[in-house]
Amino acid sequence: MPTPRFLTLDDVAEILNVSWSQAYALVRRKELIAIQIGGRGQWRVEVDELERFIQQKYAEARAGTVPAEDAAAES
Repeated sequence: MPTPRFLTLDDVAEILNVSWSQAYALVRRKELIAIQIGGRGQWRVEVDELERFIQQKYAEARAGTVPAEDAAAES
């Protein structure tokens, strides 16, 4: 069976070890790019986009940068 191109938000949440609502928040904030499929607007994340997101978070961690919304919460 070939590797799927798209993941559901449930899949993304499991891979990132976060809740579905946290995965959905990443999509709503456009930190993680997703598309809506079908009449009910089911979200799908391309595997390559999830990998890009993970690599970006590693780059931020290495650089010691904190996203603006996280910095505001720490104040």
